This record gives sequence, C-alpha cells and structure tokens, in this order.
Amino acid sequence: MLAGWRQWADAGNMSSGLIQYLIDQTAATRIGLIKPTHFYLFQAPGTHHFLRPDVALEEGLIKSHDVRRNEFHYWRHGRKGVVFFLGDEPHLNAELYAELWLDAVEALGIRRVICLGGVYGSMPYDREREIHAIYSLPRLKPELDRYAVKYSNYQGGSTIGAYLAYHAGQRGIELVDLYAFVPAYDFSQVSNQVQGLRIENDFQAWFDVMRRIRHMFELELDLSELETRGLEMASSLDSQVEELSRRYPKLKVRELMQQISDSYEEMPFMPLDDLLARELGDLLDGLSS
Repeated sequence: MLAGWRQWADAGNMSSGLIQYLIDQTAATRIGLIKPTHFYLFQAPGTHHFLRPDVALEEGLIKSHDVRRNEFHYWRHGRKGVVFFLGDEPHLNAELYAELWLDAVEALGIRRVICLGGVYGSMPYDREREIHAIYSLPRLKPELDRYAVKYSNYQGGSTIGAYLAYHAGQRGIELVDLYAFVPAYDFSQVSNQVQGLRIENDFQAWFDVMRRIRHMFELELDLSELETRGLEMASSLDSQVEELSRRYPKLKVRELMQQISDSYEEMPFMPLDDLLARELGDLLDGLSS
C-alpha cells in the first residue's frame, strides 16, 4: 500500500498530490473508507475558519460542501495488487484512527505499507532530492540501505507517518515512511519585497520517491511524465531565479543558490538495472554516431 494524507508534512504536495496522481493515472477503484465521525474538529477558539470545511453557495443554495475523506483505492497490476490510501490527517482520537487504519491494512492482507511525506528545506532545485526513511521494524533497515535514503535522529512532534510507523511496529506490520526534502528559500531577512520561493508540486521529488518504490515493489510503472515535468519545473525555476536576480540584485540569489549547491551532499539512487540501461543506451548512441 502507498499512503498519503492532506497533512502538515505535505511539502511539495508530496503526500496528498502524489497519491492522487497515482490514483488518477492507474484509474484505481475505490474499495472502502474510514468514516470521519470521531476524528475532526469543526473549529477551535481563535482560529475562526482554519479548521472549518469549505462551502460554496449560489444564490443561497448549497452547491458543494467539503467533507473529510479517508479512502482506500485498489489497482490490479498483473499478479499483484496495490492499494492507494488518501486521507485527511486526524485532529482527534489518533489512537482510534491508527487502530482502524491498521485493522484495514491487516484485513486487506497488505504485506508492506509505504507512507509518503514532504518537508521544506534549503537545497538545490536542480538536483536529486534528499529522501529520509522511518521504519517500523528493525529487519527493514538492511533493505532500506540499498535505496539511497538517510535516517534522522530527530526528536520532537510526530508526523502521521511516524505515528503510524510506531503503532505498526507494535503489530509486526512492515511500514516505511518516506519523506522528501522539498526546495524552499526564504529571502525575508534580506528584503521585505520578496518573501521567498518554494515549490508547490515537486514533481522531481515525486519522481525520485517513485523510482525507489517502483524497484521495491517491482512495479512496471511508467514514470516518464514525472521525469519530464521535473525537468520542466527546474527550467521554470531557473527563469524565476534569473528574474529575481535581475529585479533584486541585493538578494544575491545566484550566489545563494551556488552556496546551497556546493554544500549539498547528493545521494543518487542508481539501481543495477538502471545502470545497465544507461550503459546500453550510451553504447547504442556510440554505434549510431
């Protein structure tokens, strides 16, 4: 199962956007849901409308109303089945939410869960993303070491993925939380005219994570669209950086990007079959020339 949430750790729409993209691309079928009854606040004092669901009216008539959704979708892939889960991070009763969610994992006979997340960080926008892993059982680490991931010693507030990884471990369920660092740059300390630059849909991060998942689950997923959109996004950011450099020279944007790039330690994921494909492509290019 691949799982994502509309959640706090959703930088670059890494959690919610990527799962919705996969559901759409595979035309996966909805097979079940977790009812929202016990898990969401309507409002909290002082927040006004921050937690309230959105409503759309037309001449006083309700045309649409948001509801919290936690839905399971199924995609048949040859002899394998993949479940996609997309949900809203709970506000309340996290223990009950985790219990119901893991009950569904066991009832569906899922062998391994990959949760997705994203956090913003200062890193090059034109390089392979840094991927970190949290895992539920010690036996998973030797395998994860092969996927060019890093491991954090963070202590603090838990994400939904880390929370579920802990509870999955108590049940002996294999769960890996993969989260990508998504480029973001804050210029507010230098100028009050430009707050910053960040990526809303980080297609490069989507591509980098899905390459790992494709190999892990041995899926024949075509990721060429994500790869292309990642390259287009980097080109667009090149133009934005150039424009910022031209309009606000005091920001020294190009110098900042170079410093970030120079200090960045890339961990490229290059499995054996990708290496063989690249070498074969180089060989064929050489023969054709």
